[in-house]
Amino acid sequence: MSSDGFISIRNVGKSFGSFRAIESISMDIQQGEFFSLLGASGCGKTTLLRMLAGFETPSQGEIFIDGQPMSDVPPFERPVNMVFQNYAIFPHLNVRDNIAYGLRKQRLPKAKRNAMVDEMLDLVQLAGYGDRKADELSGGQRQRVALARALILKPKVLLLDEPLGALDKQLREQMQLELRRLQRSVGITFVFVTHDQEEALTLSDRIAVMQGGDVLQVDTPNALYEQPRTRDVASFIGTMNFLDGRVLSRVNGHTKLDIDAVGEIDIPTPHPAIVEGDRLSLAIRPEKIVLHRAAPDGPAMQGNLEMTSYLGERSHFHIRVPGCVEPMAVSAQNADLGEIRALEEGAPVWLSWHDDALIVLDGK
Repeated sequence: MSSDGFISIRNVGKSFGSFRAIESISMDIQQGEFFSLLGASGCGKTTLLRMLAGFETPSQGEIFIDGQPMSDVPPFERPVNMVFQNYAIFPHLNVRDNIAYGLRKQRLPKAKRNAMVDEMLDLVQLAGYGDRKADELSGGQRQRVALARALILKPKVLLLDEPLGALDKQLREQMQLELRRLQRSVGITFVFVTHDQEEALTLSDRIAVMQGGDVLQVDTPNALYEQPRTRDVASFIGTMNFLDGRVLSRVNGHTKLDIDAVGEIDIPTPHPAIVEGDRLSLAIRPEKIVLHRAAPDGPAMQGNLEMTSYLGERSHFHIRVPGCVEPMAVSAQNADLGEIRALEEGAPVWLSWHDDALIVLDGK
């Protein structure tokens, strides 16, 4: 990707009095991307989205959309539209009039306006619903009306502020697929705010993980999951186990580590900055740990089974390991568990992994 994005955020910060909501953020969003701002409540993601929309003014820095600075451009003149969590569709208007609402100032011929509305109804799979009132629609249908009303104006950027947050789990999952299909169909840039990591991973081309008004990492869903750079990112994206240790030596492309709960292990040298004597953190996903009833060959940890959760095709295990503050989380397909399935709580088990399953995190 080019260094300059379709949306360029340059040293943007935002303060509300003495409270610093956004630190100095710089990043690029490419044309046609489905880009998500992901983080816990209060991390600054909605404030950043509102600055893109023009509802908030940056305290510092500049936002560019399609090469144009936005500082002096009011919200109604920006090439963006926004969809909110509460849909904000008009209860006194039917579906067709809700979708056509933004076209009023364009003074289009009636036939042209109707054709555009029909196109949107087809796009959001609501053909035949044009005469229905808002109170006759389900939550998912209302969300589609809100999307159609925003898209009919053909914005360069669609901003979405947790638009699926009010839906139940099953409908939310259906609408995730629908939203992705819709974005692929129209091809415009979507900037999506969510606190739901699974939702962000499902929908996004790239994700910015935010915390405390700052961006911790911008990457693809796969890279964020498989190669998080910091402990904060690793702990926020999915479930992660952490091991702490010290670098003993680096020789011939391998690093020897003394891991608190394991002892000495060798791994391929993962990080050019680590040196002998460094304290570091390693991370490993639950599904990359293998359970054994007897000590396996190679590096392993011994612990006791604390809890098992049966989830249909998979089971989750919590293993209490001496030297680890938190139980180790392990996830495995039930079809692959064999005699492990018969273990009772308190039973001794051993945990092993491949060298490439361990992630070395930035920071000491």
